[in-house]
Amino acid sequence: MEESVGVPYEVRWARKNEWAPAMNMIWRTFLEFDGKDYTEEGIRNFFDFITDTELYDAFVRGEYQMMVALRSGRVIGAGSLRNRNHLSLLFVDGAYHHMGVGSAILIRLCDYLEREMGERYMSLRAAPYAVEFYHKLGFRTVKPEEEFSGIRVTTMIKML
Repeated sequence: MEESVGVPYEVRWARKNEWAPAMNMIWRTFLEFDGKDYTEEGIRNFFDFITDTELYDAFVRGEYQMMVALRSGRVIGAGSLRNRNHLSLLFVDGAYHHMGVGSAILIRLCDYLEREMGERYMSLRAAPYAVEFYHKLGFRTVKPEEEFSGIRVTTMIKML
């Protein structure tokens, strides 16, 4: 059990029944913190991505791995990997920001990539809201901010 700022939570691989609660938390958190930085097209594209049945099917097959943070059985954070070493989503419920939840998920994912998968780095595309968070955790910017289909991102990498 992890604990930061007096809030105990568990970080582990997500189970099938936690997919929908995780995606609901991600959507709410996206709208609250990231949505203001995106166009309507970007918001729609993000929603389409997280509700795509092919993404869920990849998760069920183990091809889209997701780790969750749980508090009293409730999903309060989630982070996922695609293409072996690319962080696809990392979101923490707004009520648990600045309590170490996102850092704990990210550290566990990096450890997994390095120790179990033999990867040498993790890549990601950070939303404007998250760039400084990733810098604090050792990621460096490798491309300036770009926009794809209304979604603004900064490409970053961390050597493991």
